Amino acid sequence: MNNDKIKALSWPENQLLPAIVQHAISGKVLMQGYMNPQALEHSLQSGQVTFYSRSKQRLWTKGESSGNTLQLVSMASDCDADSLLVLALPKGPTCHVGTETCWHDNSANSPQLSFLYDLEQVIQSREGADPASSYTASLFAKGVKRIAQKVGEEGVESALAAMAGDKEELANEAADLIFHLLVLLRSQQLELNDVIKVLQKRHN
Repeated sequence: MNNDKIKALSWPENQLLPAIVQHAISGKVLMQGYMNPQALEHSLQSGQVTFYSRSKQRLWTKGESSGNTLQLVSMASDCDADSLLVLALPKGPTCHVGTETCWHDNSANSPQLSFLYDLEQVIQSREGADPASSYTASLFAKGVKRIAQKVGEEGVESALAAMAGDKEELANEAADLIFHLLVLLRSQQLELNDVIKVLQKRHN
């Protein structure tokens, strides 16, 4: 968002626009705040999402006391130029009560595809854990050769299920394939988002 777009916003009399913050990768809605022109400009310049606090009556950078900041990725206004959508990467929980989002019942309010992001976080937490503690930890302990072998096996089984016309089995095998692929990516310090970026480049 450049200066011309900032000036073109439909600022109300109190100079505050609602700003919805969304996780730039998972798509989860994290919180809502308010921005005045100064907060918006500070967010763009600093790269840290900053609001105008109505209770403090001043600019407030998210996480300035807790350390749970929001790294700005992008920002856009809606069709009426009277609200802002902020894409950000959170460091720590976003809500002041210690939850990931300000909408605490994530199971009911999260986009379904965000589960893949959550699954990646679980997989990451298993890396280096006791192999006896979980199947995922045991895969990491066996190394990339075994993980890659599992990806190959699940890929073949997915193809066979499709050839047999068994949709339920295909869904099950595809789930296994995606899980093991995520483990393989993590073993090579990659994320699903790295794959998505490649697909986006190809699409463009």
